[in-house]
Amino acid sequence: IDVLWEEYQKTLEPLREKLNAELKQSWQEWEIPREASEDWSAAAKATHAAWWETRRARQKAIDASIAAKAEFENLYDKPYEDKSKVRVAGPFTAESLSPHRVLEMLDDNLAPSARDSYDDPREAGNFIQVILDNLESSGVQQADKNAKINFSSLAPWPGDLVCAEGRYEDADGKEKRAAILIGPEFGTVSRPDLVSAAREAGDANFDVLIACAFNFDAQSSEFSKLGRIPVLKARVNADLHMAEDLKNTGKGNLFVIFGEPDITILPEGGDEIRVKVNGVDVFHPGTGEVTSSEPDDIACWFVDTDYNEERFFVRQAYFLGANDPYKSLKTTLKAEIDEEAWQSLHSDTSRPFPKPPSGRIAVKVINHLGDEVMKVFTVH
Repeated sequence: IDVLWEEYQKTLEPLREKLNAELKQSWQEWEIPREASEDWSAAAKATHAAWWETRRARQKAIDASIAAKAEFENLYDKPYEDKSKVRVAGPFTAESLSPHRVLEMLDDNLAPSARDSYDDPREAGNFIQVILDNLESSGVQQADKNAKINFSSLAPWPGDLVCAEGRYEDADGKEKRAAILIGPEFGTVSRPDLVSAAREAGDANFDVLIACAFNFDAQSSEFSKLGRIPVLKARVNADLHMAEDLKNTGKGNLFVIFGEPDITILPEGGDEIRVKVNGVDVFHPGTGEVTSSEPDDIACWFVDTDYNEERFFVRQAYFLGANDPYKSLKTTLKAEIDEEAWQSLHSDTSRPFPKPPSGRIAVKVINHLGDEVMKVFTVH
């Protein structure tokens, strides 16, 4: 490719210099317009046409060289169906906004808020209003259905990160004020965002901060309270990306709070450790208290025994849940499951593993609603 480029450059460069001289310009190669202007001279138009003809010839030569010598890799988007096999996982993997790698930032250079993600502030306003409309009608759901937060009113708030004030009643009928933070439509909410919003909520005498976002970064999972202000992270259902095309019925789990998992690192002796999941913290709006649920409220949990801060690798997987968590799998596979083998996966305590060279492990917990949260631990 470099040889072809140099060969054609011997013709293109003189033509570019000639065109600049005729038009009294100083265009670089990428600045030359595709169409000649009507007020150009005939000579300039001819030079312009010759330059573009040579440029296209160079690209064709490069494409032909790549086609003749480059390695090919077939990509398939329509896998054929094999009736003799039972599919357990989905046919495709999906990429999403990564919550894992977080760049360090100064306190005065926080991640952008929802409004900063738009060139036109009116676009941010439309998105935030759609989220608030659905939030008011749907409320905020938790794994415990009795802990749902239903707003009696939801009004805009002239804050920096806090954009709305929600009111709800506790168990004694006393009205509580919730500060609402709306994350960006395409992006993640970081821990510095939550810290700043919690400070703002405390200064305005709110009772709780509810952060609504499509994604939260890994470090934000460890932040659940600032002073007296509980911080609740409500994951927004991806359906609200198409909110304008959906009816606002107030039904469905559009905003779900998945509390911080209660995890214990157990020394196993020597250089090995275990991970134990005790449950997930649940916020009770009626009392304002945070309690820990049972491990059965967790659908599954995974361990990355050597977390690199960029990707989460499932190195150990466990499936909890009350009743028979494998009944559906048995039905799908139309076969009996090896009870002894599956029993090793139905556990709230991991198998022993050596301490990682990186000094970090990550634990991802998923509830029965499909919401997930990840925590990163430093082990020495």
